[in-house]
Amino acid sequence: MNQQKHTPRLLLALVLISLSILAGLASAQGYPNHTVRMIVPLTTGSGADIAGRVLAKSLTESWKQPVIIENRPGAGGLIGTGVVVNSDPDGYTLLVQSASYAANPAIYKKLPYDPLKSLIDVAILGQTPYVMVTAADGPYQSIRDLIIAAKSKPGEIPFASAGVGSSAHLAAEYFNNMMGIKLVHVPYKGSPEAIQDTMSGRTAFYMAPLDTAIGQLKGGKVRALGVTGKTRNAAVPDIPTIAEQGYPNFDISLWFGMWAPAGTPAAIVNKINKDLTQAMQDPEVKSAYETKGIKATPMSPTEFGKFVRDEMAKYQKIARDANIEPQ
Repeated sequence: MNQQKHTPRLLLALVLISLSILAGLASAQGYPNHTVRMIVPLTTGSGADIAGRVLAKSLTESWKQPVIIENRPGAGGLIGTGVVVNSDPDGYTLLVQSASYAANPAIYKKLPYDPLKSLIDVAILGQTPYVMVTAADGPYQSIRDLIIAAKSKPGEIPFASAGVGSSAHLAAEYFNNMMGIKLVHVPYKGSPEAIQDTMSGRTAFYMAPLDTAIGQLKGGKVRALGVTGKTRNAAVPDIPTIAEQGYPNFDISLWFGMWAPAGTPAAIVNKINKDLTQAMQDPEVKSAYETKGIKATPMSPTEFGKFVRDEMAKYQKIARDANIEPQ
């Protein structure tokens, strides 16, 4: 009797689910039919901005619709992220962010959104090492020089970051903790400003995304003390890894990703993921990536979601080990 009573409700629920799936598939087939905005919550010239612009150009050509980048920097990426969180879940407003997306929960006590529920993981856009840069004419010729100086003046030597809670901030804290040194954190608005002040000698080093610092490196404006990651990067093969300089367990890298507002149909998310994967095979994209030291590492939305959560756990540990009090 109870089973008969619940059967109509069950059938109605199945019909509604089926209609929702069909509506999502239909919207994906026509997607996109107008301008797509990619919100980058970082400054122009940041790593995510560079990767996003390369892919936006390729998608504009393949989608036959404008794909535009909007930079909304501020508050460690929270301002621009909030724009996407509060946008319509239709696939026309997307977030392009760096690993800072995974780092922010380790820095802030309370975020204005839920990083696990407010947004949908769409795709990873690529990975690149950090390169530890210092002033070309500065006092540090090697990592060992920096460590010796830092240990002789604990809590006095400044280091730059692209902002509190940025992935560059936590990558530097990871270095400081592993080397047993204490430095003064100087946050900047973004990578360009952090590199500029490091070039001038105002800060001892900046753990810069390779794609943002490669121009200054090749122009001799900064000195590279080492790159992160397990192997050297093909774009700068002469720069040794930090690991090979006597610190074999040192391994951290930067990545860029894309997210959509919660509620975006799965069919649209899957289409964007598929089209991004194809874009990464575009010869122009591959060439631009290689020149900037970015490696394409495509993942499905599910794979990317697991990757993001693993990264969140990693940054939580870095913050704890560095005794960083959440703000």
